Amino acid sequence: MSRRVLWSGVAVLALALGALVALLFLRGHQRTTTVETLPPQGEARYNPLYVLGQALRADGLPVQSRATLDLRAMQPAARDTIVLLQDSDTLTPAQVSALLRWVEGGGHLLVRTPPPGDDATRHEPALLQQLGVQSLGYSNRCEPFDVPDDPGHVEFCHGRRFALDHHARDRALLQWGEPDHVFARLRHGEGVVDVLADMEYMKTRGENPNALPRAFAPEEDANLPPDGLKDLAHRDLTRYLLAPNYGHGRMWLVYGARPTSLWAQILRHGWPVWLPLLLALLCWLAARAQRFGSRIPSPRIERRSLLDHLTASGELLLRQRQGVALHAAVRALLMQRLQRRAPVAAALDGDARDQAIAELIGWPAARIATALASPPDNDASAMRERISLLLQMRRLL
Repeated sequence: MSRRVLWSGVAVLALALGALVALLFLRGHQRTTTVETLPPQGEARYNPLYVLGQALRADGLPVQSRATLDLRAMQPAARDTIVLLQDSDTLTPAQVSALLRWVEGGGHLLVRTPPPGDDATRHEPALLQQLGVQSLGYSNRCEPFDVPDDPGHVEFCHGRRFALDHHARDRALLQWGEPDHVFARLRHGEGVVDVLADMEYMKTRGENPNALPRAFAPEEDANLPPDGLKDLAHRDLTRYLLAPNYGHGRMWLVYGARPTSLWAQILRHGWPVWLPLLLALLCWLAARAQRFGSRIPSPRIERRSLLDHLTASGELLLRQRQGVALHAAVRALLMQRLQRRAPVAAALDGDARDQAIAELIGWPAARIATALASPPDNDASAMRERISLLLQMRRLL
């Protein structure tokens, strides 16, 4: 069989095998399309009025979103609108006065009653007090909202209703809900204040902000769930509430929340990184730390150091008239160092050795001969002097 025929057979076999694999793949798999709704990112994660702002921008209106109310930084104009989702109980008296002065000049303010909480410790916000509004206890009673294509629609099911005093009733342009109200439009100077039981219909509650069509558009979209401004009735209600200054000024959306801090995001989402690093750090600290257990007892006071033992041993040899042996030991140490540093001088004897050592360290030869000579056993002072000379000579080598 020729090589060409062999390679042709291999190629045909490979093509047949590839065709079989492709056939099995096509028979066992089917092309499908799946739409995945991603969670909100960026500002949409912490700003519940983000979708409202995007919808208003789509209608060509200037919109500014802020975490908290700061009139000095905002500088709202006379025909602007402020949607105050922030709890009005957090406003200072100076902010309340400045806010009402701005409304008197023609501004439009939307404010809600305090959120549900402990009624026993709750204080009426100063802003509502000056408007003549008395917030009531939390109620889950809903208010019907007639929509032609949505019979039985209700709103304001999760808010705190309120009552108006006689001064507020005289200034009321619109009221909704009896005997306790869910909405009231009050005239204040040249402007108006809308007091609402809640603003849940304006808020983002987990929806995909990119899926929102043009705000307040009449088109229907059956695929949109009834959540936030995706509900047509919510859009109609929001458009109605924003009507007084709609298209005449800037829209200020004060959502009353702070973005999640960097440390909180690291703690919540970065644990796959910092948790192993923390465990590794703890293991390293455990390996480097001293052993656990009881404390090592302190040494006894009568225990002496090594130098004390050597001093005591030398004094004992001197008292036992063994100074010659001590001198010989120190001289042997000197000779060992001399053997390492100057082998030629160590090989000499007598005066020649003394002269060679004298040339090395710069001492007189007579002084070196005295240090190397063994002293009498009964002369302790001479013994100490010669041992001291030997130690000095050893250090100079």
